[in-house]
Amino acid sequence: MICTREWTNEAIRKIEADFNRSADTHLIRIELPRFPGIMLYLKDESVHPTGSLKHRLARSLILYGLCNQWIGPDSLLVDATSGSTAVSEAYFARLIGLKFVAVVPAKTSPAKVDAIKFQGGDVHFVEDPGAIYDVA
Repeated sequence: MICTREWTNEAIRKIEADFNRSADTHLIRIELPRFPGIMLYLKDESVHPTGSLKHRLARSLILYGLCNQWIGPDSLLVDATSGSTAVSEAYFARLIGLKFVAVVPAKTSPAKVDAIKFQGGDVHFVEDPGAIYDVA
């Protein structure tokens, strides 16, 4: 087993490499003919590997945990979620070699569940949506 500091440095390096790859969010220019002189720009967050604006949030959460030594080489990452953030968290967990479990309401859409699993996460269903935090 690699010592924790070496593992943490390597995990941060991998996450920084992802940041360098996806740092620039594409802007889509929308012309508004009814409002001359005003241009609307939309950020295209779908360019991230997870296709989600939650990609940046998940990266920040995991980096924060790494830098504060709350996440180590044997950590199991768990989140109580409706699914969107979990897709990105699963991506980053897999990137640094950790297991991730999303605790979700049983009625979470199959597409969201499939996306979490595609990124390497496991899914734990809870019948009572109000109990997901206690279960997690």
